[in-house]
Amino acid sequence: MNQEIALNPNKLVSFLNKPAADFTKKDILDYIEKNNIKMLNFRYVGGDGKVKLLNFIINDKKYIDKILSVGERVDGSSLFNYIDTGASDLYVVPRYRTAFVNPFTEIPSVDVLCSYYNKFGEPLDIAPEHIVSKAHNALKKATGFELEALGELEFYISSEIDKIYEIIPQRGYHESHPFAKWQFVRMEAMKAISEIGGRIKYGHSEVGNILVGDREYVQHEIEFLPVPIEEAADQLVLAKWAIREIAYKYNLEVSFAPKIIVGHAGSGMHFHSRLLKNGKNAIVDETGAINDTAKKLIAGYLEMAPSLTAFGNTVPTSFLRLVPHQEAPTNICWGDTNRSALVRVPLGWKGVDNMIYDANPKEKDPIPEYVNNQTVEIRSPDGSAIVHQLIAGLAVAARYGLENPKSLEIANKLYVSGDIGKNKSHLNLPQLPASCHEASERLLRDRAIYEKDGVFPAMMIDGIASMLKKYQDENLSESMLGNGAALKEIVQRYFHCG
Repeated sequence: MNQEIALNPNKLVSFLNKPAADFTKKDILDYIEKNNIKMLNFRYVGGDGKVKLLNFIINDKKYIDKILSVGERVDGSSLFNYIDTGASDLYVVPRYRTAFVNPFTEIPSVDVLCSYYNKFGEPLDIAPEHIVSKAHNALKKATGFELEALGELEFYISSEIDKIYEIIPQRGYHESHPFAKWQFVRMEAMKAISEIGGRIKYGHSEVGNILVGDREYVQHEIEFLPVPIEEAADQLVLAKWAIREIAYKYNLEVSFAPKIIVGHAGSGMHFHSRLLKNGKNAIVDETGAINDTAKKLIAGYLEMAPSLTAFGNTVPTSFLRLVPHQEAPTNICWGDTNRSALVRVPLGWKGVDNMIYDANPKEKDPIPEYVNNQTVEIRSPDGSAIVHQLIAGLAVAARYGLENPKSLEIANKLYVSGDIGKNKSHLNLPQLPASCHEASERLLRDRAIYEKDGVFPAMMIDGIASMLKKYQDENLSESMLGNGAALKEIVQRYFHCG
């Protein structure tokens, strides 16, 4: 059996006995007809980064065949800030490879993600999925490399305090039930995400345990597997939707906000990435060590990091998380296995093939040959990120690093070891923005790089910068220092961002 099909939790994959990438309209119609499906749902990502919904009740096969063939109209001006109401009609057209059985509805339903098209039948230039596609195609054309990525999705679940096995503040990392609360919610969410197409690596409880009044906030994380960046973007927005659905079912509140309580662990959305060429990991040499291509990729992320915050840190509370002496970075630098750096090179299983045989002395089978799983991780983004914009921005930054003749010099200059902040040599490192306002200024400064080859339309760059400046948060940290009531109010204002 095809390894993409064996054990695949997507019900359409299992029923049709083919990988999702090969789905056709006929496949979806066959599944609907043979499985008593009563509703078809179109889903598409709005300008706010959240997944939207259009329901179709299934009247007859001819009607649903038409919907799957031509799509439907939507009001673009209500979905995007950059579209004039005088010419706002858009088409949403299904991408069959994204179809899945909705795990949450009582009415048997098939959902499918859609792409936006304008009145001429052309891909909408500001559409989230099209921005990622343009960025990836530009990278591949210019460099010959494909970019894969995975997100680490951190979030808090809040509830009334459970007096049995009370949580210990800031001590939740990898705890198991009953010391970790709401583990079953995370596990149920992981099951649902996998059924709708998400490629999950693992889930666990995170550091953040917070007690405030009669409420407790318990932090969890779900990490994904590396996939082409188009898929990585889609699976993150669907995962957020799924986690919120599960939490709502149990009358729980979930938040991806970068900061819940000042002084406690925030929630990031770190991204790992790797470059591929001819199906092989291109950021490692024959020994498994990172190579010059990896260093150029890292340099691109470092150089573009200030403007990337415009996509990855989009609310004022983002900059309550990006503070010194935390695992969230403020200095623009990189290091090996260094969680205080902006870009981390995690362990990559280099030269440690013996471990499985040491742990299992009777094991004789050889280790399967997979794509080398070394990645590089950028640690600044958080749950407020507009995911498709951020991932497209990472592709732009990757290209910039690969094409910049000074990239190796930059990488060598910005490499650090040890805990940042405890070494005087780190004092002169460049800094990330400290506010949405500063992020907008850096975005405008770098706009030519993002707009190159038409990846990011100029009106989108202007619109993002304008949105960030409206927060007027230039001196947020200083103005709220010691003002607990004001800090609590602003945290609550952006509790459900992203």
